[in-house]
Amino acid sequence: MVPGVSGILAVSPAFAQSFTFNPIPPRPKPPKTSSDGQMLVQATEVDYDYNNSRVSAVGNVQMFYNGTSVEADKVIYDQKTKRLHAEGNIRMTDADGKITYANILDLSDDYRDGFVDSLRVDTADHTRMAATRADRTSGNYTVFENGVYTACEPCRDDPKKPPLWQVKGMRIIHDQIDKMLYFENAQLEFFGVPMAYLPYFSTPDPTVKRKSGFLMPGFNEAAGYGYGVDIPFYWAIAPDYDATFTPRITSKQGVFMQAEFRERLLDGSYQIRAYGIDQLSPDAFAGQPGDRQFRGGVETKGEFALNDKWVWGWEGIALTDYMLLQDYRLAQYKDPLQSFLTLPTEAVSQVYLTGVGNRSYFDARAIYYLSLSGNQSQVPVVAPVIDYSNVINHSVFGGELSYKTNFTNLTRETAVFDPVNTAAANAGTCASTTSADTARNIVPANCLLRGMPGTYTRATAEVDWRRSFTDSAGEIWTPFASVRADAINADISNQPGVSNYLPVGNTNALRVMPTVGLEYRYPFINVQPWGTTTIEPIAQVIIRPNETYAGKLPNEDSQSMTFDTSNLFAVDKFSGYDREEGGGRANVGAQVTTQFDRGGSVTAMFGQSYQLFGMNSFAVADVTNTAVDSGLQTPKSDYVASLNYSPNRTYTFSTRARLDQATGEVQRFEAEGRAVFDRWSIGVMYGDYAAQPDLGYLVRREGILVTGSVKVATNWVATGAVRWDLVANQVNQYVVGAGYVDDCFVLAANYVTSYSYATATSPPILGHAFMLQVGLRTLASTTTTTN
Repeated sequence: MVPGVSGILAVSPAFAQSFTFNPIPPRPKPPKTSSDGQMLVQATEVDYDYNNSRVSAVGNVQMFYNGTSVEADKVIYDQKTKRLHAEGNIRMTDADGKITYANILDLSDDYRDGFVDSLRVDTADHTRMAATRADRTSGNYTVFENGVYTACEPCRDDPKKPPLWQVKGMRIIHDQIDKMLYFENAQLEFFGVPMAYLPYFSTPDPTVKRKSGFLMPGFNEAAGYGYGVDIPFYWAIAPDYDATFTPRITSKQGVFMQAEFRERLLDGSYQIRAYGIDQLSPDAFAGQPGDRQFRGGVETKGEFALNDKWVWGWEGIALTDYMLLQDYRLAQYKDPLQSFLTLPTEAVSQVYLTGVGNRSYFDARAIYYLSLSGNQSQVPVVAPVIDYSNVINHSVFGGELSYKTNFTNLTRETAVFDPVNTAAANAGTCASTTSADTARNIVPANCLLRGMPGTYTRATAEVDWRRSFTDSAGEIWTPFASVRADAINADISNQPGVSNYLPVGNTNALRVMPTVGLEYRYPFINVQPWGTTTIEPIAQVIIRPNETYAGKLPNEDSQSMTFDTSNLFAVDKFSGYDREEGGGRANVGAQVTTQFDRGGSVTAMFGQSYQLFGMNSFAVADVTNTAVDSGLQTPKSDYVASLNYSPNRTYTFSTRARLDQATGEVQRFEAEGRAVFDRWSIGVMYGDYAAQPDLGYLVRREGILVTGSVKVATNWVATGAVRWDLVANQVNQYVVGAGYVDDCFVLAANYVTSYSYATATSPPILGHAFMLQVGLRTLASTTTTTN
């Protein structure tokens, strides 16, 4: 099907986003120093007190001992007590890159015990701590008196200026064994101003990547469950597996429990997620699938490598009702901001096996689609679909020989009809629940059969050969040949109206399509001081018999048909395998490419396709009317053209058009431009599509999608996207976001529109959501959602 404004303009990525901290350049690792127990001292003056067994170094002291370096104005080492005492401008760097600045330092020679006065610590993870005094005992605990902790870089212009945020504590205890930081009588400050008081809290130290404990809570709100707070608990069970438990306490429905388990093995990983709730007020979802006491679901996915070429895996989901994800806003796990501009209509469950060779590919999978719109009986179960392709690694008759196969088997319970005129749409003529009295109106003039009821099986095999020659004049000749065979079995259920499209019962078909052809190219190259231009006329002649069973078989995977320059020279312009192009055809066109010496390029293509003899497959209507209004249905096709211009890395422009071959009227036009600068970027896409009544598009579609982001200030970013339906003259989707982002702090807000279903038969409705995100690097991050 040719997508409209609600389709092709929606595929551009939404601009609502989850902001992340600016990356910090990694600090160079300190050079390795000897850990052999030998002490190396360099200073302006070194004194040896043999009577008291002391070594004193004074003036620009540099000492290296057991992998740690100490720089200071004065260092005294007592060999009897094995204590190291340093004074003045102290800088101590350990083997991990942690740097400690202090005025006075007194430690044992193994750095396990001692104290430090007026210290500041910089870690390799770019976190900082400061305190009036720190005491270290047993090499396990360091107690910072009147301590300060932050993950923000100091101000370059004024290092004494308070950082963006910091935590002050009467005592900060660092447990090096458990790798935890404990704060007592702490307060959170922004720019030196206290914002929150915390009598006690703890957090893993910055070196920890996985640590059991409570994560920051998240807040959300929805009509069905009221206000909710998520309180996640992370359990690092072992180095190779962990779990997260996230109870959501709601104001209307009680506790919605969520749990996720993850494990990584030597050859892959898997995860399982389960959630459920015993609803206190099911009547909040009265008249909807959620009107039940218990609701829940299970999700899982995994992938494992059999060897360096083969992988197998799965993903699956099971729900008590299809509205659960939307009612409890669980789609955020697939899209954290629910910022999709297109509506996901199914959740996929599948198991697969994939192999990739040097010149071959294999993929086999079984797929179950869980309908999120309540139309489960109309969604097929695909089991299995198998693809294999291979390119022979040696020449055959001087050319390249390849082959591919496909096997597809699918089953659907109920037929899927779509209306193609206003009367049928308004009367509900094509609804699957149509009564027998009105079933006589389910005819091709009113409805399309999008999906057949019953079981459909097809096996396809195709062999291709091609070889290119370049003659003395520079002309390129490419003869090619192929043969394709399809064996089809369709067991079609006799449901109301289906017999008006396809023969019900069991149908077997065998079709063979041999093809020979020749492609001709003659590139002309013109070299100028400013660049190189290549003008390349292209002609292609294809000879083959008519398509057998044209329009008389189910069409499940060939319903998408868009004729443009990308498939002008395709031997078979149908997508998928259910339809195949037949009859003699010629494709002609020209391509012009200019490559500028200073960078940038322009590529333009223009062409047309001609039906030479036999039956025109694109003029034959099937159960979905695929291609009957594609521009290929006439002996002379519509004109197709495209233009792509990239003057540099900053700008890109592209246009695609299809023009009526008789009148020159624009049937399809798309234009897209993008610009990316240091501080801002913008993308604009315009689409204009003529009405296609045979496909159910009764009116012209026209719209604009604009996406952009701008760096308002050094750390402030604004993003947005808007889609404007020019026919209805209204904005039907938009996303607005703004955030402050630096190396240690994130504050962002997004206002997002998204679709949801109210009932199985009603159209999707537009919803609105607001999300607030706050993050303190190494300390906490949380998101609040309301709609």
